[in-house]
Amino acid sequence: MSTEQLTPAEYIGHHLSFNAQSVGDTGFWVLHMDTLVVSLLLGIVVFGFLGWVVRGVTAGVPNKRQAFVELLMEFVDGQVKTIFHGNRHAFVAPLALTVFVWVLFMNAMDFLPIDVMAKLVYEGVFGLHKWRAVPTSDINATFALALSVWVLMIFFSIKVKGLGGWIHELFCAPFGSNPLVWPANFAFNLIEYISKPLSHALRLFGNMYAGEIIFLLLGMWAATGLVGTFFGALLGAGWAIFHILIVILQAFIFMMLTVVYISMAHESH
Repeated sequence: MSTEQLTPAEYIGHHLSFNAQSVGDTGFWVLHMDTLVVSLLLGIVVFGFLGWVVRGVTAGVPNKRQAFVELLMEFVDGQVKTIFHGNRHAFVAPLALTVFVWVLFMNAMDFLPIDVMAKLVYEGVFGLHKWRAVPTSDINATFALALSVWVLMIFFSIKVKGLGGWIHELFCAPFGSNPLVWPANFAFNLIEYISKPLSHALRLFGNMYAGEIIFLLLGMWAATGLVGTFFGALLGAGWAIFHILIVILQAFIFMMLTVVYISMAHESH
């Protein structure tokens, strides 16, 4: 859909619309097919590539692919080592690598030129008039990731401390085990448990959504003529270069928070 046919509000609204499919007759449950499909395809491609490289590992001089993957794994393992002091190789380091790589590539979908992809691929090839290619700019995707980490955090907390120990911590930390402060302890821990997935999800979503909006605003300049196209392309290139830092940093932060939360689950107050 060309920008000449739309007002600025319609243009932004069109590109921020999901390919939503209702589940059932009530329409209460809705699946964002673009988020699900892109996330799944990226997972298959990225981790298929990593698995292919790992299966071809040799003891001699590594090729470029193997060297890149080894550097990536060493970087993630080094970050996990500074936070988690247990057996990180059993689960936490692989989890951190999965989270970092997956979120990084979902974020990187923001670099695809919106109007070009919409005209040539989404509409031209598949006939899709609504398609958002950045899964992490969907609050449902970031909350799904954050809630998965939250469930793992509770699971490991119960596994390490036992169900009784976990419940005891809920009511007896951080202000002590006196029954008079049980309500305060529980309220404090409840707020902590609620705030973790909220901050985890909203931080990633907010940054990626804002980046997508800026790309759309710059893209609207192309409809104002040759001068607008030139400055839109110039500023868009500048923002894309700066956005590289945001894409990598947000994936790194999401990974580090994941490791921090899992590490906290292994510790006692």
